[in-house]
Amino acid sequence: MRSILSFIWKYNFVFLFVFLEFSSGVLMVQNNSFHRASFINSSNFISAYIFDTYDGVLGYFGLRRENEILSKENKKLLSQSVLSFAKYVNYDFTYKDTVYKQQFTFQNARVINNSISRRNNYLTLNKGYVQGIDSEMGVISSYGVVGIVKDVSDNFCTVLSVLHKSSSISAIIEDRNYFGSLVWDGEDYQYGTLKEIPTHVNIKRGARVLTSGYSTIFPKGIPVGKIVRYEVLPGDDTYTIKVKFSEDYGRLVHVYVVKNLLKEEQTALESKTLPEK
Repeated sequence: MRSILSFIWKYNFVFLFVFLEFSSGVLMVQNNSFHRASFINSSNFISAYIFDTYDGVLGYFGLRRENEILSKENKKLLSQSVLSFAKYVNYDFTYKDTVYKQQFTFQNARVINNSISRRNNYLTLNKGYVQGIDSEMGVISSYGVVGIVKDVSDNFCTVLSVLHKSSSISAIIEDRNYFGSLVWDGEDYQYGTLKEIPTHVNIKRGARVLTSGYSTIFPKGIPVGKIVRYEVLPGDDTYTIKVKFSEDYGRLVHVYVVKNLLKEEQTALESKTLPEK
């Protein structure tokens, strides 16, 4: 206590000066309309800046939760979109309640491990058997194709990425009926190669490349990328088409696992029809 009193007594002129300055400032603001308006505007600006900064900090730390909410909402919208339904139309008549039958459902998942710099790249997702995930299901993002589920445990699964030497996605050029295989050459993770498109097909740079729907894995019309260049190599009768992927695989966070509800029926029928090897 004595030390505190000694400190105050030692600097009493400083405290007196600060007190008088503060008092004069208060009197000036109270008795002068111009200074009072200036003070209010300044204090409002400072308060707004502080609250805006505080809100920005809270918003940043709340982004993960907001992204998860948006991911769940997107899952619902994807499951309700036309891409999820197969159209059944009888050319003589149409039943109002059977024109569309749901073929695909979408399960949101989060990427917890990912690679893009290897020749054979994989992802790990935080969903597994318990959440209804099985092998050979497609995986997409909000921007395009990601890969195919390979191995599954109770609560996790690994995904064979589009950036894998064994990956081959059946794809078409938008507004064209010809399909080919999209593969990755192991070089730049932003680009793939579309093959098997005949040279008589009219194509152009900038055209979109989409999933063909000719497999049991992906619905038709999921974005893959855009054509950046194309050529015909010597001796070939098909194009070699360079495609820039629509998804940046180095920044994947939220994805959707695609389940084909009619897969077993289709594969069972095809196994009867296709000749034995």
